[in-house]
Amino acid sequence: MHSHSCNVIADRGTNNMKLKLTGCAASIVLALASVVISSSWGGDFPVRPVRIVVPSTPGGALDILSRILAQKLPERWGQPLVIDNRAGAGGIIGTEIVAKADPDGHTLLVVALGYAANPFLYDKLPYRTPQDFAAITVLASAPNVLVVHPSVAASSVRELIALAKAKPGILVYASSGVGTSGHLAMELFKRMSGVDFVHVPFKGAGASTAAVVAGQVQILSTALGAALPQIKSGRLRALAVTGLKRTAVAPEIPTAAESGLPGYVVDGWFAALAPGRTPVRVVERLQTDISAVYKIPDIAERLTALGFDAGGTTPRETTQFIAGEIAKWGKLIKEVGIRGD
Repeated sequence: MHSHSCNVIADRGTNNMKLKLTGCAASIVLALASVVISSSWGGDFPVRPVRIVVPSTPGGALDILSRILAQKLPERWGQPLVIDNRAGAGGIIGTEIVAKADPDGHTLLVVALGYAANPFLYDKLPYRTPQDFAAITVLASAPNVLVVHPSVAASSVRELIALAKAKPGILVYASSGVGTSGHLAMELFKRMSGVDFVHVPFKGAGASTAAVVAGQVQILSTALGAALPQIKSGRLRALAVTGLKRTAVAPEIPTAAESGLPGYVVDGWFAALAPGRTPVRVVERLQTDISAVYKIPDIAERLTALGFDAGGTTPRETTQFIAGEIAKWGKLIKEVGIRGD
């Protein structure tokens, strides 16, 4: 071990103090530099309010999941978390905001299946998918539920398919927008069952659900949690959930495979992203803190009651998962020839 000395040379003629840095003084400078670097790479994150951009209207699954985070993350961070709903253009408006935000973790994006679909629905996007984003975690997943207005003469998927084949092009399904989970789920349903439904897109999950409840359209595939109140009240009839298995929150609803369409599976998913080039340490901190919130017992119970399965995947796992979804839905969109508005 060598001891280092700090030598100070005074220049009395100019009243300036010159420091000759040798030994430990050089070490101090290096240490200070490392503190600055560490801080800029996530050591002190967050240093101001964090904004979550929700590229959809209030009330949908992305909005619900974000507001749960907004209740709990400020306690961990000592900083507010602001929800910024930026609906429009199939989610592109909100997504572009985050793609062009500073990559420091203070502006985040929550996305659903439409994020994976948009590169195939639109000729040109104002950002690159997925290169302009850093995947943080899958927040949650949830099967869709296939529902009909009570006036529809079908109590199972099998009966709905038979009805649609008897009246081709007569039944109408709603979605919360072109390229959303509900839209693509129904297009996959049409392709696998050989039926023809007419598609009417609405602006958001609330509007599409209300249209079916009112009887303006007959069919909807939407997040289970969003439709449960209307199912329980009898305003909508549930035919099937679209996951591999029945759900804990509504075990009486069969899967689509049980109800008449074997092999049909659509799991809705919801993920958090940061701008591309966000430091790895910040992304990892975000993943750790977000996952911790969803594991709090009362929050976990609330998610289950809403029909969600909590996520918590690592950034690497999330990147790989989204890449798989981009490939899967891109193939369907190309084959069916779906175009964005």
